[in-house]
Amino acid sequence: MNKFMELAIIEARKGIENEEGGPFGAVIVKNGEVVGKGHNQVLKRHDPTCHGEMMAIHDACENLGTFDLSGCEIYTTGEPCPMCLGAILWANMDKVYYGCNIIDTAKIGFRDEQFYKMSSPQEKAKFVKELDRDACLKLYDRYVKITGKANY
Repeated sequence: MNKFMELAIIEARKGIENEEGGPFGAVIVKNGEVVGKGHNQVLKRHDPTCHGEMMAIHDACENLGTFDLSGCEIYTTGEPCPMCLGAILWANMDKVYYGCNIIDTAKIGFRDEQFYKMSSPQEKAKFVKELDRDACLKLYDRYVKITGKANY
């Protein structure tokens, strides 16, 4: 067994045994060293965003003093849901290794596939609507003026 996946499994067991959330644990590795770890704490924190990957990202960012996890890899017990995959991408991680896939996860009562379907343009259009774009563009302009950052 891969030693980092083994650590992710140990992390997931902590969450299960303490009734903090589902069987999801993750570790983040940089240059062969664990820099972050976490497990699902949705039940403990009463927060649907406290997935194992999210908790590991928080831990790694805190430990490294950065939001940029370039050069890092994440090992997670379950295939990342769209939220976690988005966070992994925003963090600039290099690679994702997962144990169980979304079909396995569905078999134990989790509904990740539903959220992947929401990403299709047709489904997204039913749920996500643009509103007050001009007012929000002024906010973006203010950000550019203050920070000097502009990409549009």
